[in-house]
Order: sequence, then structure tokens, then C-alpha cells
Amino acid sequence: MTIAEMQGSIIDDLTIELQNDTDFDDNLLEVKVKNAIREVKTRRNYPKHYTDEMIADDLDRYYTTIEGLAVLDYNQVGAQGQSLHSEDDVQRSWYSRDELLGNIPAFVSVL
Repeated sequence: MTIAEMQGSIIDDLTIELQNDTDFDDNLLEVKVKNAIREVKTRRNYPKHYTDEMIADDLDRYYTTIEGLAVLDYNQVGAQGQSLHSEDDVQRSWYSRDELLGNIPAFVSVL
């Protein structure tokens, strides 16, 4: 699966999951998925010799993490920085980014 195919697959999955939300915004979701992929790529810190195919194969291992980051970011639109929200006896808290990114080790170069 290429990175573009993975991105499309994640967007499709999340569109199904979120489409019944009254304020669903497919354009915003696409941006959040792209940003989540970029964040995982940055965190992995791929060596320069890695090809796009190698990166795509590796990123596929983090599909659910990327999906989780995209949902977290999408759901926090307008509430950035909040870790807890309470309104009308309903409390909402979010995972921390570190919890989601904690399973993504960076490549270590051996000199």
C-alpha cells in the first residue's frame, strides 16, 4: 500500500465512523489525516536511504496509531489545549499525544 492509498483508506474508515456527527467536515478530516501521517513520519526519522516504498511499508504498521491521531486532532478542533471538558454533567477527556505516539520509536543510526 502506498502512503496515498493508506491516507485514502484511513479517510474512508474515519468518514464511515464520523459521518453521522452533525458537524462532520470531510475536508478538515483529510487535513488531520495528512498531518497525522506527517507526524508519524517525523517521529520515525527515516534514514536517507529509505525509499518511499520502504517508508510506506513501515507506516502501515502504524495505521491505527495514525488513525487515532487523526481522530484526536479532529475531535479537538476548537478545544485545542484542553485535557478535560465538562458541560451539562458530561465530562470529556482526551488521550495525550504521548500515549498515542509512545509506541513509535525513532530509527537510531549507528555510526
